[in-house]
Amino acid sequence: MIIGLGTIINFLAIVAGALIGTLLGDRLPNKTRDVVTDALGLMTLLVAGLSVIDITKPELKEAVGPGMGVLIVLGSLILGGITGSYWRLEDRFESIGKKLKKSLKKRIKSKDENFVEGFVSASLLFVVGPLAILGSISDGLGNGIEQLALKSSLDFFASIAFAASLGIGVAFSALAVGVYQGLFTILGFGLGDVLNEAQVIALTATGGLLLVGVSFRLLRIKQLPVADLLPALFYAPILVALVTALR
Repeated sequence: MIIGLGTIINFLAIVAGALIGTLLGDRLPNKTRDVVTDALGLMTLLVAGLSVIDITKPELKEAVGPGMGVLIVLGSLILGGITGSYWRLEDRFESIGKKLKKSLKKRIKSKDENFVEGFVSASLLFVVGPLAILGSISDGLGNGIEQLALKSSLDFFASIAFAASLGIGVAFSALAVGVYQGLFTILGFGLGDVLNEAQVIALTATGGLLLVGVSFRLLRIKQLPVADLLPALFYAPILVALVTALR
């Protein structure tokens, strides 16, 4: 499979959704949006489960020992949560979005405000979410595009909703998504040459649990601070290396 295909599909989904939304205007019922979001939340939970189950693979067990895989993922989440909350990643993402929106609004004419509002708001929604990072790294590692295919579905319907009220500026957010996710795909591709199979498995399983957090948000069960947990992705392969070295 072509590395980067997931981001290409995501790019096209945003553009297509924005074009449909622009044509629909504000005629899309809120109930329809909620039902679609619930369906995508359930699908995210399925993809999360398929990722988490990687923790049972024998390659991880052979590398770190029986039962250690679960402890490594737990340790990654705890260390990642401590790091992310200390750095206030969730708050910083929101702050960056507000500052970017305010900065751009100062530089545009009032008649263009809807265009910029659509571009900025949609870009932040599509870029800041954990799936943008998780899916892109997974794509780069060669683990498939399932996560980015799911994100593409989410972004497609979200771009319809955004463009229905904010216009064609939403379509141009696909450019920001392409650049941002492309960088993480390249990072994942590089990691594939550095990490061994056990480390990739731990990374995938940890990412799966973060996806559970995303699904909870989509299903309106609990607004988990998933962004604060993102550093767990970097701790997972490090802990595998440490445990392997100590055996």
